[in-house]
Amino acid sequence: MECVTKVHTRSDFKMELEFSTGESRLFDLRPYLDKGVFQRLNDVSLFKQAYVAFDTVCWPGNIDIAPETLYDLSVPMLQTEH
Repeated sequence: MECVTKVHTRSDFKMELEFSTGESRLFDLRPYLDKGVFQRLNDVSLFKQAYVAFDTVCWPGNIDIAPETLYDLSVPMLQTEH
C-alpha cells in the first residue's frame, strides 16, 4: 500500500503529496468540499493545517482521507510543478 510521507497544501485546495513509493502526486480536494466532514475544510485556514499521520493526510478535528483514495485519485506531478 502507498503511504503518504509529505503533504504541501496549495491555496486552490490542491495538495502536493509524496508517497512511500517516491512518487510526487497532486490531489484536488475541491470535489469533496461539499461532502460530510470535508465541508469543514472550506475554511482555508483549517485546510492549510494538513499534516501526515498514520500514513495519510489528516487535519485537526479528526478529519482524514484514506491513503488509497489520495493515491488513486491524484495525478503524477511533473518535475516543473515542484
